[in-house]
Amino acid sequence: MNLHAELKVALEAAAEPGRAAPMQAYMRDQFIFLGVAAPQRRMAAKGLLASLKGIDAATLLEHAQRLWQQPQREYQHVALDMLALHRRQLDVEHIPALLGLARQRAWWDSVDGMAGIVGEVLQAAHQRGGDGHAHMDDALHHQDFWLRRIAMLHQLGWRADTDVAWLFDAALALAHEDEFFIRKAIGWALRDYARHAPEAVTTFTNTHRQQLSPLSYREALKHQPP
Repeated sequence: MNLHAELKVALEAAAEPGRAAPMQAYMRDQFIFLGVAAPQRRMAAKGLLASLKGIDAATLLEHAQRLWQQPQREYQHVALDMLALHRRQLDVEHIPALLGLARQRAWWDSVDGMAGIVGEVLQAAHQRGGDGHAHMDDALHHQDFWLRRIAMLHQLGWRADTDVAWLFDAALALAHEDEFFIRKAIGWALRDYARHAPEAVTTFTNTHRQQLSPLSYREALKHQPP
């Protein structure tokens, strides 16, 4: 049996059919589900994904693309688990392929998962002295708002590595948008950085309060003292 056949067997064995309908409803009926909760999905796929240790990036992305084409949503989540587990095989040159995957069957769950992977790849590049924002300037101004969301979120968790000027400029570049997922992303990115530099975020949000949407403003200062 190959990887995909074994994953199919493992996921179907872990499925609880009664969960499928509520999971589908939670995702606004955009996708169908086997009915595998996240902890059970990770457990079912853990050994199979670990067996790919040392896999080259091209093969890794081929597996991800194949999983992405499966109709049940759990397969896209397994693809994200796989890419996250083997992210050290990925580099800046693979960012376009990752963004291309993110645009397929896009919704917040897969987009945010991919934002985390893209962010870790770029942070590693930054720590090696490379371009920590490779392709993110283009993504920030892309017509697809899901790519704009990834660009806004890609520095989550970077803490001291965060390019503060880039973060604040990106927030202002997107501040005029009405899209909920963009407004939420702005607030989330600012709130995350506030864990590292609360005064800088407070100063920025108060200075630009009229430009930021109320949602972005509230989210940015959610854990800040009054």
